[in-house]
Amino acid sequence: MPIYEYLCDDCDTRFEKIVINKQQKIACPKCASKKASIQLSVFATANGASAKSSTPSSGGGGSCCGGGCGCN
Repeated sequence: MPIYEYLCDDCDTRFEKIVINKQQKIACPKCASKKASIQLSVFATANGASAKSSTPSSGGGGSCCGGGCGCN
């Protein structure tokens, strides 16, 4: 059973819901609105670590523009 993340279109509350079938109606736990958008989820890997962003970070590391090459 997948867990989906939603954002309420009326009150901007983020919430999760276990969805048994696609026809299941969802409602915001805060305002009871039935208008919500499915959000992209961060997932966990098999070893339990969460997914990491692939964007370069500034101020450290050894790759170009990561601060180690001196181009900044």
